[in-house]
Amino acid sequence: MTISASRARPVAASAPPSVERPGPIGRKVRLREIRPVDRSTLIGFDRASVRDQPSRVGGYRHWAVHRASAARDRAPQDDDVQFAIEALHGGMLVGSICTLHAVPASGRFSYGVGIGARHRRCGYAGDAVATLLAFMFAQRGYHWCDVGIHSANIASLTLHSRLGFEEVDRVRDTELVHGGVASIVLMSITAAQFAALHPDRSAGLGQAGPTRGRHWRSGRGRHWNATAPAPWSRGALRARSPR
Repeated sequence: MTISASRARPVAASAPPSVERPGPIGRKVRLREIRPVDRSTLIGFDRASVRDQPSRVGGYRHWAVHRASAARDRAPQDDDVQFAIEALHGGMLVGSICTLHAVPASGRFSYGVGIGARHRRCGYAGDAVATLLAFMFAQRGYHWCDVGIHSANIASLTLHSRLGFEEVDRVRDTELVHGGVASIVLMSITAAQFAALHPDRSAGLGQAGPTRGRHWRSGRGRHWNATAPAPWSRGALRARSPR
C-alpha cells in the first residue's frame, strides 16, 4: 500500500534519552545515580530492616533518604548527594549511600549508608564508604568527614576504625535502648589521613575494577622469593640434578 506524502502524518521527534553520569567505582561496588526502577528494591530493604529489627530506634532508611534528597535538590546551596550501591559482579543493587550536612564553606560532611539484609557481610559497606570518601575528598574538595555511631553498633565501629576513623568524643544518647542508656561515638577522618592510609584509592579514583573474591588466597607464601627461579623452572631443575 502506498501512502501519499500529503496524507502522511508527521512523526513526532522522540525526546533524547537521559544520560546517566558515571559514578565513582570501588573494588567491589560502583556508586551510581538512583533510577526510578530502584524504588521497589529500596523500599524492600527498608521493610526488611524494620521486620528484622522492630525495636531499633532510628536507623538508615533508603527510600526516605532518597525522597528527602530529591526535595533538597531544588535548593542550589545544598551539596548533598545520594548514590545507589551496585555490585560490580553481577550489577545487582545492594544498598544506597548519601552525604549529610555537606557544607563546602567548612569542607566538612557526614554520610549515611545502608546495605540490604541479604547482601551484608560481603564487604560492600566498607568499599562503598571508602569510595564515597575518595570521591568527596578528591573530586568535591572536602577535607573532613564526621560520623556518629551508636556505641552498641560494634560492627560499624570496627568498620570505621579499619578505614582510619578516630574516636573524637562520646555523647550520651537520650533514647533508651532495652532499659539502658546508650551513647553516640563521634568519629572523624581528614582527607590527609585518608590519602595516607589509602593512597591507591585517592590516586586512581574511578579507575579501579573488581578484585578477586573474598575467599581468594595467594598461592605464594610469605617467604617466597620473587628473584629466585621457580622450582618447576628449567634452571632450578638443572641445579638440583646430580652431576
